[in-house]
Amino acid sequence: MPLQDFIFYFKLGWSHIISADALDHQLFILALVAIYSYTNLKQVLILVTAFTIGHSLTLLLSVLDIIRFDSKWVEFLIPCTIVITAVSNLFRKNFSLKSIKINYFLALGFGLVHGMGFANSIRMMLAKDQNVGWGLFGFNVGLETGQVFMVLIILLITFIIFNYTRIRRFSWVLFISAAVFSLALKMALERIPF
Repeated sequence: MPLQDFIFYFKLGWSHIISADALDHQLFILALVAIYSYTNLKQVLILVTAFTIGHSLTLLLSVLDIIRFDSKWVEFLIPCTIVITAVSNLFRKNFSLKSIKINYFLALGFGLVHGMGFANSIRMMLAKDQNVGWGLFGFNVGLETGQVFMVLIILLITFIIFNYTRIRRFSWVLFISAAVFSLALKMALERIPF
């Protein structure tokens, strides 16, 4: 695969997370990361990688035409995953690493749903004479890089908040999760497929 093709798909993956049109993915990452602090960088990176794995698996199965989903339902289910993640945060009593292990499964499972959202578009972009594997690899590297960038920004903000304000972790998680819940619920209600 020529370098320019890799760069094209890398940029596509990056913008899939970073662009202004990617609010649903950004809200999901914010909800996932809200319960962590800057001291949990390793755990958070594993978490977003679990999301990328789920996302990548669905993209691969879709591009190979093994699975297909009605885009109306996918567009509805994506904000539902965000709502569930935010609600999970709101009912959490503590934030020990042992108590939040379920987040890895949420990230992986919900990554499968989020991957469906872009599957139809990328299936059309990958020309039949291109190597599908390299195109998906470039896309997923861009996706992961965008997620890591977002995580670093979020954790930098939490570092500043926890060290230079009187805001405590519980209040931060409550505020962020409630805000994400509200936005995601609005998205879900606007996208009801029936």
